[in-house]
Amino acid sequence: MPHESETEKTGWLEHAAVRYQSGAPQPTVDRIAEEWPVALVFNGISHAVMMTTPCDLEAFAAGFALTEGIVASGREIQDIEVEFGEDQAAVHLTIVQQAFAGLKDKRRALAGRTGCGVCGIESIELLDLQPEHVSDHGFLRTLSPDAVRQAAHQLPAHQALMKLTGGVHAAAWCDAQGTVRQVFEDVGRHNALDKLIGHLVLKRESLQQGFVFMSSRASYELVRKAARMDIAMLATISAPSSLAVKIAHQAGVRLVSFCRENGYVEYTPGHGAGEVAPRSGT
Repeated sequence: MPHESETEKTGWLEHAAVRYQSGAPQPTVDRIAEEWPVALVFNGISHAVMMTTPCDLEAFAAGFALTEGIVASGREIQDIEVEFGEDQAAVHLTIVQQAFAGLKDKRRALAGRTGCGVCGIESIELLDLQPEHVSDHGFLRTLSPDAVRQAAHQLPAHQALMKLTGGVHAAAWCDAQGTVRQVFEDVGRHNALDKLIGHLVLKRESLQQGFVFMSSRASYELVRKAARMDIAMLATISAPSSLAVKIAHQAGVRLVSFCRENGYVEYTPGHGAGEVAPRSGT
């Protein structure tokens, strides 16, 4: 089982700055969100280096392994150790042999291909845009009509790092009533989601009785990660991309964006290409 080895990190630092107001300079000290290179090492082999806020790295590594399909469940992660350096870190994961063999096969498939620059994927053919279909576990039928409004109202109070720095995203886990249960923050929206998912899985929490609320736009990788984890609903404060909407339709993920306390926009498969279904109030 993973164990706690992570030194406490704040996720921010202070830096001298000059603030200009009405044209007048004023020396000050600003708080800035940290962004570190973090190496993810599986069974001794470095697999990826991610730029992330150096907090909750055990949860981040577990979530990455799950949402990228490296492991099929939290049970396939045997151990996690975090090693901090100066402005960098490495997370060492020990995974079961079957999962590690699959990872090595993926690495061999990447060898010798020409890069196309899509988030580390080395050829367009390797870009996985075929999501799993979310199972019908009844959550959406129990979802409160007021849930999105409640989540939008509660989220700011949980964004401690955002209040300090103004420069991070948040991923929140909400129950059927919209109550915010867990929040993780990071300079990267997908990292924040991985931290949230990793924490929930390591704590053996159900992913079928809640929804994700993000302080960001809805990009395709967020929907793809939600679908892989059988999460029925993704809500975001900002707009979705066209590919996010398409993948949500394919996966059966309920996607709602522009979420505010007074309404949101839902993107439903029943409308034509390029059309959206507005839904005011929740």
